[in-house]
Amino acid sequence: MERKYTQTIHVGTTPIGGGHPISIQSMTNTDTANVRATVAQIHLLQKAGCDIIRVAVPDQNAAEALGKIRSQIHIPLIADIHFDHQLALTALEQGVDGLRLNPGNIGSKDKIRAVVAAAKERMVPIRIGVNSGSLSKEILTQYGYTPEALVESALEHVMILEKMGYEAIKISVKASSVLMTVKSYRLLSQKVSYPLHIGITEAGTEFSGTIKSSMGIGALLMEGIGDTIRISLTADPITEVNVGMEILKGLGLRKGLQIISCPTCGRTRIDLIHLAKQVEKALVPYQKLNITVAVMGCAVNGPGEAREADYGIAGGNGEGIIFRKGEIVAKMPETELLLSLLDLIQSENPVH
Repeated sequence: MERKYTQTIHVGTTPIGGGHPISIQSMTNTDTANVRATVAQIHLLQKAGCDIIRVAVPDQNAAEALGKIRSQIHIPLIADIHFDHQLALTALEQGVDGLRLNPGNIGSKDKIRAVVAAAKERMVPIRIGVNSGSLSKEILTQYGYTPEALVESALEHVMILEKMGYEAIKISVKASSVLMTVKSYRLLSQKVSYPLHIGITEAGTEFSGTIKSSMGIGALLMEGIGDTIRISLTADPITEVNVGMEILKGLGLRKGLQIISCPTCGRTRIDLIHLAKQVEKALVPYQKLNITVAVMGCAVNGPGEAREADYGIAGGNGEGIIFRKGEIVAKMPETELLLSLLDLIQSENPVH
């Protein structure tokens, strides 16, 4: 799929836009002022595949903790600021790699200029993030709650920064509606060349939110729209990262472990659901390996249907087979399948 051209900005050392790999973001849910807890969560998120992390900065204590957090992590840190320009200035002094801030919401032009000057001096980009809760009464009166309203609101904030000579910008126009989000980003992508941060805001709980996020983000990415993503779930932030990884891998936009498994049917003579979950859990340490592993319920058709898989297992009646690239390499009781599969993968792809 051909990606729409956007200009490149850098969040720390991570390039966004310009055809660079699409990055996965998440947000901590710890008290940012609790440095130890926040750093610990960021380390776990990075291990899961998070490329950029955002933290809430609701007060000065949180802002003053950012330097300590930044010094102990290895991925770019974004400060999420609302309304208070002084928090933005403190965050920049503390060495954050990016700001999430709508300039029209932080007060006078002098306050905006102060933030822009500090961000420009440190070459720190700003994300303008618009959603239903950030629309002004004037915008709502003129456009209603529509894609046009979200885009126009974003462009108003962009214009403020551009007039001050600042263009290290990325933009998001998220809605909780999949269709509205997709329409908003389509419209925005026609009007700007700034990199776009995409996602469905307030998508919901793990199950429903994953489905909505996959539909919306997947549709946009297949149209070449989007440079960085966040899966917004009412769930553990690690789940957000895992879902983001699967979306990108499913679209061929990121390499890594892929597990395929067939649906159950009347021919299944093995506890396929349990076995597939066991395989998925056991292969967590192999997420960065560019391999495909198949879990099939039928020993007769399984290897043929999954012949493109690097490794696989297929069940029979109390027993099963292990295969590699469609070729059977071993047959054994069902209880031995999982460990034998792991041994084979480990022997050929040692994890250090």
